[in-house]
Amino acid sequence: MGETGKEDYKIQSFDSETQKLLKTALKDPSNVDLEKVANIIVDQSLKDFVFSKEAGRICYTIIQAESKQVGQSIFRRSLLNRLQQEYKDREELRTRSLQAWICYVTFICNIFDYLRVNNMPMMALVNPVYDCLFRLAQPDSLQKEEEVSAGRAADVPVVLPKDCKKHSWGRGGAEEPPLLCAQHLLFLLKVDCLVLQLHRIGEQLEKMNSQRMDELFSLLRDGFLLQEGLSSLSQLLLLEIIEFRAADWKMTDAAQKYYYSEVTD
Repeated sequence: MGETGKEDYKIQSFDSETQKLLKTALKDPSNVDLEKVANIIVDQSLKDFVFSKEAGRICYTIIQAESKQVGQSIFRRSLLNRLQQEYKDREELRTRSLQAWICYVTFICNIFDYLRVNNMPMMALVNPVYDCLFRLAQPDSLQKEEEVSAGRAADVPVVLPKDCKKHSWGRGGAEEPPLLCAQHLLFLLKVDCLVLQLHRIGEQLEKMNSQRMDELFSLLRDGFLLQEGLSSLSQLLLLEIIEFRAADWKMTDAAQKYYYSEVTD
């Protein structure tokens, strides 16, 4: 689980009033509307990729503070209710906005990583997290190019693979960097998110349900690695996570040198 002792929570993207509300929730949760706080955190997580990676730590701190202060779990209940609602509407969310969908997957995985019951991950989150990762791994989603535009997705790094021959160019002419074609952008964003989450919580997930992890990696091997038009970078990332799991969720020195020198190059 991530580090929770630090005080430098990334809430600068909020207005001053909301920052004050969140700071109070972190230290004195009984004096704020915790259902409102939960909705603010989820709303921001669905539109801010950086914050979606930070939100689990914030939620963990509020839950701990509330439990210690008043012995209740209003915030956790409100948070899980909202997560459940977004989970039910995930296909609509995915269709409406790729960025919001990627942010949601990042957020729910982050919450799974931080929230504990009797020092164990929350069982109620195991299948929803698996379902989200399976959806990222479905080859059919590669055909849904309408989910992204040909431009850059906000707050998400874009890498132009050498084999991408369908990119469009900005109106500024040749001096502008090429814009990633919709299909490659969609695929790279999804692969990047999938691999990052498996690095973070894959081992925990497998301990909770190893059969579903076997099925997920079977899909990765039989689907993505055989997918036509797969960029070399995407294939490298997928091969790396397959080897990572095969090595008992550890990165060997040889694999570290090979994969990350390849990505850097």
